[in-house]
Amino acid sequence: MPLSSSGARTIQFWFEFGSTYSYPAAMRIERAAGKAGVALLWKPFLLGPIFRGQGWSDSPFNLYPAKGRYMWRDLERICEREGLAFRRPTQFPRNGLLAARVAVAGLAESWCPAFIREVYRANFAEDRDIADPQVLADLLGRVCPAPRPALERASSEKVKQRLRAHGDEAAALGIFGAPSFLVGPELFWGNDRLEEALAWAAAP
Repeated sequence: MPLSSSGARTIQFWFEFGSTYSYPAAMRIERAAGKAGVALLWKPFLLGPIFRGQGWSDSPFNLYPAKGRYMWRDLERICEREGLAFRRPTQFPRNGLLAARVAVAGLAESWCPAFIREVYRANFAEDRDIADPQVLADLLGRVCPAPRPALERASSEKVKQRLRAHGDEAAALGIFGAPSFLVGPELFWGNDRLEEALAWAAAP
């Protein structure tokens, strides 16, 4: 069982800001992991390269309309159950590249989880363009004491390389979609597998 530096069992949360089912997962995982006594590692990555590796040029929810119609209604039900605001984005999927870079730049900062939730809320509850630097600056301003330097760090070559490394790692691990949860070598895919993944991580 993987352990964090504090000795707690650990779950990796692989998420993409354009991913619909990553929205409810991101909004509840920190609380759920804390309740289960499991350490949480946030792992932002991009699904585009993963999808292209599977021969897809777009989200499967756009490529297969029946699947897309089901997904949007399913997401409405999930958000209603979880008490989450939801507004179907007028653009799907939105470009989460810059937001992912900001998240990578802030992974060691206390504001990062709150920023991640703000981005998901902006995309799936407020229908805001999360690719817009001004939108991200506004979201950072809600949670980060120094939003402008954080946004500038996101454009550094070091951060860009780290995000690409996350994508390479995801591919090497066999991750094919988001949200995905990794507990040691065990992969769990989908918002509805969060509890199973946490139970696996918390098991003796």
